[in-house]
Amino acid sequence: MIEIKKATDQDQNAIWAIIQQVIAGGDTYAFSPDSSREKMLDYWCGADKHTYVATINDRVVGTFILKNNQPDLGAHIANASYMTAPAARGQGVGKAMGLFSLDEARRLGYRAMQFNLVVATNTQAVELWQKIGFTIIGEIPEAFQHREKGLVSAFIMHQKL
Repeated sequence: MIEIKKATDQDQNAIWAIIQQVIAGGDTYAFSPDSSREKMLDYWCGADKHTYVATINDRVVGTFILKNNQPDLGAHIANASYMTAPAARGQGVGKAMGLFSLDEARRLGYRAMQFNLVVATNTQAVELWQKIGFTIIGEIPEAFQHREKGLVSAFIMHQKL
């Protein structure tokens, strides 16, 4: 069973392990594959974010963040980022985090959620977000420097809460 909870300082090693594995491919996140632990944990666990972990049998298998998509007059729209440990893929972790994050964003008072850079070649993510109600509202040509495929498009995805 997948359980989701707010991350604590004790989760940082597990969060870093997931981040390190996910960004290493250079195919889904804008972060450089050689980003440092300090840089990534400062970003992922920053004071401007709500950070969560997904666990199976008390083992952290995923993490996500919720934050304001924009400051001030745009702060009613949430933004989120998700990472699943490669060994846990195909077990419903991404879907569980996505659904939980929508409920949590509502609880926190957000009116919508928007993803600003969903790499178009990351078809699993695009399909998952569409299955749980997100719509592609824009495409940014050559927005992402894919490690193997070169410049690829990215989508802006949105869901009203």
